[in-house]
Amino acid sequence: MAPLGRKLYQRLLLFVLLPISGVFSFSELFFIKEPHDVTVMRKEAVILDCQARGEAPMDVRWLRNGVKLAENERVYLLSNGSLFISEVESRRGDKSDEGCYQCLAQNKYGTIMSQKARLTIASMSSFALQPTSIVVTEGSVARFSCKISAHPPPIITWEFNRVTLPLSTERITVLPSGVLQIHGVQRGDAGHYRCIATNIASRRRSTEATLTVTPSPGLQLPQRPRIIAGPQNISVSLHQTAILECLATGSPRPIVSWSRADTKSIDVYNTKVLGNGNLIITDIKPQHGGVYMCRATTPGTRNYTVASANVTVLAPPSLVEWPESLTRPRAGTARFVCHAEGSPVPQITWFKNGEKVHSNGRVKMYNSKLVINQIILEDDAIYQCQAENELGSVLSMARLIVVMSEDRPSAPRNLQADTVSSSAILLAWERPQYNSDKVIAYSVHYMKAEGLNNEEYQVVIGNDTTRYIIDDLEPARNYTFYVVAYMPMGASRMSDHVFQHTLEDVPLRAPELSLTSRSPTDIQVSWQPLPLKLSRGRVSSYRLSYRTSSESAVTQIELPGEKTKHFLESLHPDTIYLLRIVAATSVGWGEQSAWTSHRTPKASSAQVPLAPELYLEPLNCTTISARWQLTPRNSAKILGYRLFYHEESQPESSPVQLRASSHTYVIEGLDPRKKYHVKLLAYNVVGDGYQADQTISTPGCVSVRDRLVPPPPPPNNVQARANSSSTVFLQWGRPAFTSSNAVNFTVRCNPVGLQNASLVLYLQTSKQSLFVQDLEPNTKYEFAVRLHTDQLSSPWSPVVYQTTFPEAPTRPPSNIKVTLIEADTALVSWKLPDEPNVAVTRYTILYASRNAWIAGEWKVLQREGSITMALLENLSPGQVYLVKVSASNNMGDGPFSNAVELTVRSDLSSSNDVGLSRSSTHSTGFSDGFYHLDQTSMTGITVGVCIALICIIICAFIIVCRGKNRKLSAAKIYREELRTAAAASAHRGAEEPDQNSELTMPMMSQRHFIDAKGGTNLIINSLGPIQSTLEKKNKWSFFRCDVKNDIKILQNKEHDAISYQPGTTVLTYEQELSVSPNQPIPLQDLLRSTDDVEGSSSSEGSHETGDSGRYSHDETELANLSSGPNSRPLTPTSEDRGDGGRSAAEPSELSEENHADLKGKKSVDSGCSHQEAHSSSQSAHCM
Repeated sequence: MAPLGRKLYQRLLLFVLLPISGVFSFSELFFIKEPHDVTVMRKEAVILDCQARGEAPMDVRWLRNGVKLAENERVYLLSNGSLFISEVESRRGDKSDEGCYQCLAQNKYGTIMSQKARLTIASMSSFALQPTSIVVTEGSVARFSCKISAHPPPIITWEFNRVTLPLSTERITVLPSGVLQIHGVQRGDAGHYRCIATNIASRRRSTEATLTVTPSPGLQLPQRPRIIAGPQNISVSLHQTAILECLATGSPRPIVSWSRADTKSIDVYNTKVLGNGNLIITDIKPQHGGVYMCRATTPGTRNYTVASANVTVLAPPSLVEWPESLTRPRAGTARFVCHAEGSPVPQITWFKNGEKVHSNGRVKMYNSKLVINQIILEDDAIYQCQAENELGSVLSMARLIVVMSEDRPSAPRNLQADTVSSSAILLAWERPQYNSDKVIAYSVHYMKAEGLNNEEYQVVIGNDTTRYIIDDLEPARNYTFYVVAYMPMGASRMSDHVFQHTLEDVPLRAPELSLTSRSPTDIQVSWQPLPLKLSRGRVSSYRLSYRTSSESAVTQIELPGEKTKHFLESLHPDTIYLLRIVAATSVGWGEQSAWTSHRTPKASSAQVPLAPELYLEPLNCTTISARWQLTPRNSAKILGYRLFYHEESQPESSPVQLRASSHTYVIEGLDPRKKYHVKLLAYNVVGDGYQADQTISTPGCVSVRDRLVPPPPPPNNVQARANSSSTVFLQWGRPAFTSSNAVNFTVRCNPVGLQNASLVLYLQTSKQSLFVQDLEPNTKYEFAVRLHTDQLSSPWSPVVYQTTFPEAPTRPPSNIKVTLIEADTALVSWKLPDEPNVAVTRYTILYASRNAWIAGEWKVLQREGSITMALLENLSPGQVYLVKVSASNNMGDGPFSNAVELTVRSDLSSSNDVGLSRSSTHSTGFSDGFYHLDQTSMTGITVGVCIALICIIICAFIIVCRGKNRKLSAAKIYREELRTAAAASAHRGAEEPDQNSELTMPMMSQRHFIDAKGGTNLIINSLGPIQSTLEKKNKWSFFRCDVKNDIKILQNKEHDAISYQPGTTVLTYEQELSVSPNQPIPLQDLLRSTDDVEGSSSSEGSHETGDSGRYSHDETELANLSSGPNSRPLTPTSEDRGDGGRSAAEPSELSEENHADLKGKKSVDSGCSHQEAHSSSQSAHCM
């Protein structure tokens, strides 16, 4: 038991210490100094540092451009491992010392590589751009530029008449990019200018350019701002300086300002303006990237012009996740992770002991990871991850330690492979020599022997057999096999590798045919050789069959397997021919292709385009790329192309119309593993040209189960920025996966809401950014990107939207009309410029009389883009005015229209045509929020108002007539009611004399009666209602109310009787009211029984104002107007009050014709109180 316990303790200690040993693995070999980029002079000595530390013995060697560097007398290693070059040579070819250098250090643990260092020899080429002579006007702007390539970058200075100019003054600016700007040119600036470029290698002078200054005109007309040198798209490395030039001219001198298209603020700490508008960004960082807009504005106006450019910030790689050392047992799995950032996105490369790792069999690379399966002893090494882009590289290393176990079985022996068929091979082996009784399973591994990056497949079988048939192989292929034995403690080493090939088979399918005609009587038949996966062996021959569509007789031609085309002659013009082909190997003939149709051209003397040369290529399982070019023999001018495509055995669809400048088209949305017929022809004014027919098959979509790796994810972080009115800059990130095969991208672009799918634009690129050009201005587009690799396609990325900048108007406003609407005022109107997708934010109107125009004195008006008219005021009579209009937007100003003349006459009464213009007059205008009407409009409005007044008068007359009729009818009704009420009252008075202490006494003769029910001042006799003379004289007197009358009545209400006078209100009281004048009367004291308010209704419309629209004096005689807010309701009788005694009568206004005196202390019936309420309502109205 003791040895067993000691053995378990040793194993436990081993597994505990293994991770610790992995942690300290870096101390076994590492660099303390690595080489860096250097620029030196020719014949100068240089040392490239390289010092490594690790367990001895240690060997150091150098690589130049990936090839081992040979030492000589001039180039050799120092004792510390650094490389010394005594005299740097700059000869052509391999003899030059320029290039990328890398140091490798090696000991028993493995090999490590240093970072790359570039050795550059200082140099200066000739000028790529020389300054040119210019002629400018005094007071304007002059600009010279030069360009030269040099290492290191040169310092640019300028000379004027061989005297060095200062780099920056109030008028002169010298940009580091080689541009000289002179503002406010003076006559003394005329002379000769030249550019001087200087670096450590050389000093060069450009040719001289002459500046000629012409005198400025005495009177300078206003000029819109114009950017004569705008910013350019640039890519700048991290921490470098970006220069954006913006040179503008105009009259008066424009003001230059900068902004970002994404509305972000510009970094004020790292940004400054050099000269008169040039933007300099120092120590540039990723956040400085974007679209910058230069804006030149005329002072005091909204007139400006814009130019823009994109700044791309390039950054060298930097690791954000790096590999860590691992300790793994044999037959285990190791995973190293390496993730880097940079711009452009860095490529990840893995190295094992200084050698590049290829994805093959057990070793796979994807998603920035290195995965090693079935670890063997040879996998014990130092692994390095290198992230590299065009700005540099960075490395990180880790070690893999493989642990061996004593109790594991030895490898299986005597592995043999025998071919069974074109897709099957039989494997047989012997059991391991040691510990074979502990084997629980075998693992069979196989993969293709030819090529790199082949996938390794694995099959696990039980321990009860040592034979296995692999039956999913491809015909005519070489394969490699090995077997591993497994036991509970782990796996054995791999067996020896064996190679075996499968047999040939008949071709899986026929080639794809491509058909074109050179004349009406021939067909050129061509095809591509079958890939090995489809041919399943070497193709020995082809058989081509053809016939016409109307005949059944078939002609067959047998061709050797090396041929890929055949020319058919002596055919009939304008005839449909059907063709098909079949391929054969040594085993036999394969399956024939389907019939492919082709119509020979018509025999005509008209010259139509020849058939284009068509090339089809499947990009993935659902997409085909079509490329074409016209044959050199084609001399006919073309108007465009028509592209037809349809699935085999399906009807032909409508064509896709393409421009004459198009040479590529991407066919999307196809089905996998289907055959498609594609036809292309060019056309011109004569008709359709000769057609090119071709068939192609889409591949199958490889699933995760088939490939053992997931399909690539879509590109991420897709960003779109408008760069101009026709260009959008698109940028995206590559997803986190790694493939050693080429990766390309498809960009989809179309306007938002597009209905025609054939107008969708598909662009191919291998980079991670693209300028999408030839777009429509001021149009919103949607963009999506997908990735393609190894016949796999990612899904489309999320859609991003971007609107192109509007284009500056290229045409003036249309339909300009000028109309004189007053003696000194004219209305000018216009419409949008006659061009599509134009955006207008501002209109500029220039106008001047002929005398002022000759003197150059224009008056300027500006209106917002939504307003299309303006008033020209304070015009002088007897003058002829010139008017012109221009449209502008954020991108610049459009041209002015032709001048429109307007004659302002001194005597406007002599003619109806007061406005003389080149356009028709306008009846109305709108400016500054007011309407201005001409004479015709005023006449029309006057006539309309008169007609309306006449109608109103007629309606009023009809209403008055109808009112009098109603008045006569009402009088008769009131007389009858009065007689009935008098009789009833006399009867009640006789029966109950004690209960009614107050009687209503007649105050008129027998022939005259008062309306005791309606509560008005109406007096009725036997002939009907009558009216007093005084009341007739004061018919409208209710507008002159006297509030004091009511106050006096309240103050004198203690009197038992007052004298009666015509036209006044009579109040009689038997008991003083128990309320003060200022105290509101309770609602119970103001209401009466429903029998007494039978006729008291009033117009609600007169409650507040006392004027209801029917408030004439005649109407008041019949209408009850007592319900206004200041009216007093009827006073309740003693029965209603419940006080057992008397009631106070409310004031009542009576009017009678004979002015009789009123005598008596009894109050009138409470029905008379309605008229008091009427009087109170009138008083409230006057207040």
